[in-house]
Amino acid sequence: MFALTVLYDHPTDPAAFDAHYDSTHTALARDIPNLRRLTVARPAPAPDGTRPAWHLIATLEFEDQAAFDAGMGSPQGQATVADLANFAGAGVTLVPSPDTRRIV
Repeated sequence: MFALTVLYDHPTDPAAFDAHYDSTHTALARDIPNLRRLTVARPAPAPDGTRPAWHLIATLEFEDQAAFDAGMGSPQGQATVADLANFAGAGVTLVPSPDTRRIV
């Protein structure tokens, strides 16, 4: 399996970020061809109250590298990437993982 993990830095306006992400960005991502699963996590503070490193973590899963390349190269994939400019100005880190396995 191929996974792309997307790490979103803390935005200046978390409410605006979340509204755009939840209503617009995920709708775009859902239409990416070959996407098998999309998971989203909003990290909580550490037990000592320390702010988490990221505001949001998304993981997109594809069958393999070819499925990822085709999906992200499609008009839907390109629209999803282009949408980052509309809400992710604080920064985003993309972590591609071509050899992802589920253990449990």
